[in-house]
Order: sequence, then C-alpha cells, then structure tokens
Amino acid sequence: MIPAAAPSFEKTNNKTKKSIRLTLWPLVAATFFMVSGGTYGTEEIVHGAGYGKGILILLLTPLLWSLPTAFMIGELSSALPFEGGYYAWVRRAMGNFWGFQEAWLSLVASIFDMAIYPTLFVAYLTRMFPYFQENHRGVAVALGVVTVCAILNIMGVKVVSTTSLWLFFALSAPFAAIFVLAPFKIHALANAVTKPTTSNVDILGGLLICMWNYMGWDNASTIATEVERPQRTYPRAMLAAVGIVCITYVLPFAAMWITGLPASAWETGAWADIAQLMGGPVLRIALVAGGMMSGFGMFNALVMSYSRLPLAMAQDGMLPKVFGKLHPKSRAPWVAILALAVGWGLALNLGFERLVTLDIMIYGASLALEFVALISLRIREPELKRPFRVPGGMFGAITVGIPPILLLGFAIVRSEHEVVLGMSSFLFGLIVVGGGVLAYLINHALKPTGWAPAEPKPELAS
Repeated sequence: MIPAAAPSFEKTNNKTKKSIRLTLWPLVAATFFMVSGGTYGTEEIVHGAGYGKGILILLLTPLLWSLPTAFMIGELSSALPFEGGYYAWVRRAMGNFWGFQEAWLSLVASIFDMAIYPTLFVAYLTRMFPYFQENHRGVAVALGVVTVCAILNIMGVKVVSTTSLWLFFALSAPFAAIFVLAPFKIHALANAVTKPTTSNVDILGGLLICMWNYMGWDNASTIATEVERPQRTYPRAMLAAVGIVCITYVLPFAAMWITGLPASAWETGAWADIAQLMGGPVLRIALVAGGMMSGFGMFNALVMSYSRLPLAMAQDGMLPKVFGKLHPKSRAPWVAILALAVGWGLALNLGFERLVTLDIMIYGASLALEFVALISLRIREPELKRPFRVPGGMFGAITVGIPPILLLGFAIVRSEHEVVLGMSSFLFGLIVVGGGVLAYLINHALKPTGWAPAEPKPELAS
C-alpha cells in the first residue's frame, strides 16, 4: 500500500503510462470547457448591468470567486493528486460521510446541468438547419452528441483534452474576428435594428449569471492521477485558465461597447445576430458553428470529470466494483462513462430548464466543503507535503474562502424568488442535500463493514 501522507507521483507504473497523461496546455483547455466553453451564455450580464458595470462584474467576479477557488484547488490538488479529486480531499479531511456528500452533490447536480449542453448544440444547429426542429430530430442529434462524447472519453483523457484544445481555437476565432472588426465600426451600430429582446434580467441577475459562468474550477481535479506531474501542473493550469476565461469574456464585450450597440439588444443567443451586423452571413455562420462546438466541448470535458467520481467511489467500496473497471488501453473508466451517459441521455427528454440559482446552490454546497477540507487538512496534517500553498499561512487558508461563501449566501437569498416543481429553489436544494444523507445511510446499511481507507489507489496513482 502506498503511504497516505506522502505518496510519490513522479514515476509512472506499468498500468498508467506517461503517454496517456495530460500536460499543461491540454489540461488548461479541458478546464476551460469545464468552466466556460467560451463567451456564449454571458449576453444577459450586459443586458442586466450595461456595458460598464457588466465588464466590471466580469473582471471582479474572478477575483472574488474564481481566484480563491483556484488557490484552494492548487494547494489540494498538488498535495493530494488522487483519482476523484475533490471527493478524495473531503473524504481525507472529514471522513466518509462528508466525502459521500461531496460526490452526491456533484453527481445529482450533473443530472440537471449536463442535459443543457447537447441541447445547446441542437439550438445552434437549428439556427442553420431548421430541419432538425421537426419531430424528434433534435433529441436524436442530442443523443448523438452524448454517444460521441462517451466514445471519445472511453478512448482516454488524451483524446478528450486534445479535442478540447482544437475546439478552443475554433470557437474563439469568430470572437477574435469581432474584436478585430470593432475599431472599424466605432459608433456605427448605435441605431442598428436588432431583434426585440424578451430578457428581464437585472444587475443582480447578471451577477448570478456571471457566477455561473465562472464556476466549475474543481471539476478538473477528478482526473489528477492522469495528469503529468500534477503537483506542478495543476496550480499553473488553474491560474492560466482563470486568465484565459476572463479575457474571452471581457474583450468581445469591450469591442462591442465601442460600436455603440445598445446594451438592451443583448439576450442569450444574441451573438449570432450581432455577428451578422459585424461581419455578414459568413461570420454569423462561424459564430453559430462555434456555439455548437461550445456545447459539444463542455459536455465532452465534463464527462471526463464526472466519470471519475463513480470510479473513485467504487475503489473505496462506496459503489459496486463494476464502476471501477478500466479500459485496458486508455485506462478510462468505461463502465462509469456508459452508466452516466445513459442517465444523461434519459434526462434529455425531461425538458429541464437550468435555473442558475439552483446550479449555484448545489455546486456551492460542494465548494464550501472543499474550503472546509483545506482548513481541516492544515490543522490535521500540517506536515503534509504541499508543493503549492495558499499564501498567508492559516490566516490565508481561512480568508481565501470568505468571498466565495459570501457570494453563495447572496445566491441562496436570491433563490427564494425562483420556483422549481412548485417550490422555491432554496427548498428544492435542501431536498437534494437531504437525499444525499438518506443515500449515505442506505449505502452504510448495505455495507456495515465500512469502506477502504482514504488513500490513493496503487493501480492508478504513480
């Protein structure tokens, strides 16, 4: 057994080969899609807050929300680069119950969240080919996206991350073109005729949408044993990804600001019409295609992240061993991938609408556990080797979690005004959390002898 306190991850073994491990920039690309997927989905921020305040929100949110999270992930992923990432950290720091809750919150949230990305792919596809709006053709295409992403993930993390890298360049190209064209259209769109918007998002709603667009940094941690030199790579990848996501959000809106286009013209999906104004039908087609790539890339990268949770839980004895089966060549958890793909495929036809506040609540509960794990490990295991540390000692470890938790509190207060299945989002979130406690008790009753120790697995750790 590998010692829990200071495992060595520098040498590869015969089962996890160096050739299939992620290096810095493929990991940055995968993180980009787990968090952002590009500028799509940020339109309502400018509609609700205007250009100046909207850009300020896009600049301040990563400082208060993303950067503290990136610091926390940098320390924990470099100290404990275990399969399952944040689930393994919380379990190590606080025990089986809280580790189970961390995984539960993430997997349940994925049911509501993952269905949107194939739907987004179809939404942009139908802008070019209305044929797919008829009958169940859109659902068939969405199922095709799920199937293709499952196959790519079974082929291994290298395939997924390389795909993410190329998709990043492809979907960023139309926005780069808009940025280049903007100086030639200064104030030219002040009186442009645009499609009337139906958005009623205010500045507080814009902040929530911005938080949603900047969340998900911990998703990349679940593949830690499949990353080359994780102690060094993770902190660098997190900081690089924060900067890239921020730039891809701010620069296109700053470019459109100087064209004079009214902020009231923005709503979700407006980029396609704005691309038409900026560069004609060719740019519109390119941007719509980029929207398809964004939906595909986000789903593809998140399959890689979520599938490692059942894998790690199966290795710990919390789920049946079948979920721990690995592909002989790619080392991908193919059973977990297929099981989750079936669940997400079934959810496509349920018509879930993503409520940003609900997403933030469920994600926020798991994120709060990770910040608690950061402090708990500082206290319980002060000698644990930490190649990267949150600056400021124990004071820094405590204060780094305060801004994100305060923003989460704001989201919870705001959630009382949203309704899900006839109840407030806050009450619905409490039911979801309570379901995790019940699931743990049932799991414990079925396995009274307990689970494996909270240590790295020799067949995956290297």
